[in-house]
Amino acid sequence: MKKRPLVVVTRRLPGVVETRMRELFDTRLNLDDKPMAQGELVEAVKSADVLVPTVTDEIDASVLAQAGPNLKLIANFGNGVDNIDVQVALSRGITVTNTPGVLTEDTADMTMALILAVARRMVEGARVIPEDEWAGWSPTWMLGHRITGKRLGILGMGRIGTALARRAKAFGLSIHYHNRRRAPGTVEDELEATYWESLDQMLARMDIVSVNTPHTPATYHLLSARRLKLLKPEAIVVNTARGEIIDETALARLIESGSIAGAGLDVFEHEPAVNPRLLKLARQGKVVLLPHIASATHEGRVDMGEKVIVNIKTFMDGHRPPDRVLPSML
Repeated sequence: MKKRPLVVVTRRLPGVVETRMRELFDTRLNLDDKPMAQGELVEAVKSADVLVPTVTDEIDASVLAQAGPNLKLIANFGNGVDNIDVQVALSRGITVTNTPGVLTEDTADMTMALILAVARRMVEGARVIPEDEWAGWSPTWMLGHRITGKRLGILGMGRIGTALARRAKAFGLSIHYHNRRRAPGTVEDELEATYWESLDQMLARMDIVSVNTPHTPATYHLLSARRLKLLKPEAIVVNTARGEIIDETALARLIESGSIAGAGLDVFEHEPAVNPRLLKLARQGKVVLLPHIASATHEGRVDMGEKVIVNIKTFMDGHRPPDRVLPSML
């Protein structure tokens, strides 16, 4: 009987995914669903043939330096791989895969929801009735802003940025974008999208800015204090990508001073910790904060798990996994 690979899973996954993994591999599950400490991650890489981490697991050079000789694949349960030192992994002969594409629609849905929530003050409104503070309708109370006719600047026109643009266009928003590479003409024509080579120039003209770019060394604090100051006072910022892309302290300071109207954030720079200034602004109704749930659908998580399984099985069968990650892709 052929020996099955030892697969170590760092967090609890949907039951149907865990069951299938147990059927196919010698799978070690995390039944407590608590994030592994670095020492536990080191023990995992020492013994595993395959490691299945998530975005909350920091698989850096210090962890990889202690990997055992059997570790040949890191099959990340997630699209982003900024939690893994891909270069070091490859230098040690360890293949890295991810789960691209399956969370596109879910994340675009939540990004659109955050745009609406901030512009129309939905979270503030949702609190009023349960707290028995509603005195009835008034023509000047709880006024938000119409989004139809506004300009949306998308930072990162990949799968999610494009899916957001399609939704936003249906809401009557004018689509603008900045990306490393210009989108095909067919996409621009479909979305009636305006490309900006200069991020600074785009930011200064937008009513809404949505962050949809991966976190890499090049995008760390891409929305820096200097760039955030370019925004119009009535502009809002939405981020469903990675918290590290925005200088959170600068964002909070500019919202406090009225230099930016508000923000909708699903991700944070030091998760699960949230900047206290952002928490205070949330209590004041100036920002909407969500606990990293843009991709949190049952369907999406199962799809992610199925991609992980395909990557592991393909690799173990001696073939190139479909979602291999290379440094040139980052």
